[in-house]
Amino acid sequence: MDYKYIEQLLERYWNCETSLEEEQILRTFFSQNDLPAELAQYREIFTVTGCGDGNDILGDDFDTRILAAINEPARVKARTISIRQRLAPLFKAAAMVAIIVTIVNAAQFSFNKQDNSDEINYAAYTDTFSDPAMAYDNIQNALELVSEGMAQAQPADSTVGSLILNDTTDER
Repeated sequence: MDYKYIEQLLERYWNCETSLEEEQILRTFFSQNDLPAELAQYREIFTVTGCGDGNDILGDDFDTRILAAINEPARVKARTISIRQRLAPLFKAAAMVAIIVTIVNAAQFSFNKQDNSDEINYAAYTDTFSDPAMAYDNIQNALELVSEGMAQAQPADSTVGSLILNDTTDER
């Protein structure tokens, strides 16, 4: 049997050029039980239930509804961006530069370090006082100033502070 007309209708159907009557012809053709093998693959497309029940015609207001949906302005959500958010990439870049500079300086210091340069040369140090009693008095005065400063920094009614002060006075 010659199925040229059906093949032409199928070609027009794929190009979206068929009328409702031609699509109905295709539906009745593919609803047959005896179909050629090359056309049997299209059976499910045209035999789907609910196809061709008269709802294929669009309403009169379809074009106006589509155009209204297209011309409707897009809703834009406004967000406030703080200075911190705006400068965050700059802060990240500055942090990366600081890290790189620190690593380069550490590497440069370790490569330029001479052998045993971190040992202390005690022969280069000289005494600043010729009298040991005078040196002892200066150290005692300095330690008393430090002690007074720490006592003023601690609250007077603190139990921890009083315990620490009591422990230090017991040792004298």
